[in-house]
Amino acid sequence: MKIYTKKGDNGDTSLLYGAGVSKDDIAPEAYGSVDELVASLGLIRAESKLSADVKDTILRIQRELFIVGAELATDKSKRKKLSEGKTLVTEEMIINLEKDIDNLTEKNGLPNFFVVPGENIISAKLDWSRVISRRAERKCVTWYKTLDMSDSKVLIYLNRLSDLLWMMARDFEKDWTPSN
Repeated sequence: MKIYTKKGDNGDTSLLYGAGVSKDDIAPEAYGSVDELVASLGLIRAESKLSADVKDTILRIQRELFIVGAELATDKSKRKKLSEGKTLVTEEMIINLEKDIDNLTEKNGLPNFFVVPGENIISAKLDWSRVISRRAERKCVTWYKTLDMSDSKVLIYLNRLSDLLWMMARDFEKDWTPSN
């Protein structure tokens, strides 16, 4: 088997369960942004200075983003084939992000000013992943509205995830640098 199929050479791709769309269609735009986020988190997880707990959290999020991607890559008419926690975002996934956010908030508090990213490489990479998460969320808003996906939890998940990434970045900084 070869990695290249040549099926996408004309600018088309297949969604999960077979529906064909243009590569610049809303679904590939949305799940492509999520895929970029997964890769950016891999850069963080590869940092040797991270604790095992942080690496585990990032790996959990990367795996959950594959679930997000599967949901985004499924034609609306095939959504009944999705499986919670495998190809469909669940409330539990969101609750776990909220617990992580609450733990970091309790540990570090919250600044009452805008924080300038970049105190160190890990916090800077976390902030970079956060902005990728926000862009993916914007792409998914278009997906959500255009396809009327009101039963999806993708937007909530990505919104919480960007908050968590922001809190994780602050956790790796000793001093928060104010924007003014």
